Amino acid sequence: MSDETAQRLERLEANVAHLEHQVEQLNAVIIEQGRLVDRLKKEVQKQSTLLETQELDRIKSNNPKPPHYQ
Repeated sequence: MSDETAQRLERLEANVAHLEHQVEQLNAVIIEQGRLVDRLKKEVQKQSTLLETQELDRIKSNNPKPPHYQ
């Protein structure tokens, strides 16, 4: 193998190693973002349920039953 070919091969191997490292880093970021999205979805659902409950309670308190229903 000529020196030029060996140098090209070394550069290609270095580039591949660099790209593999970047892919691993990006994968870690994507996994973390997925966890964050799941956590935020749960929090939004929790807040939505709480808000709905509060709104129903508010509506009930503004519309008292007539005396003959009590």
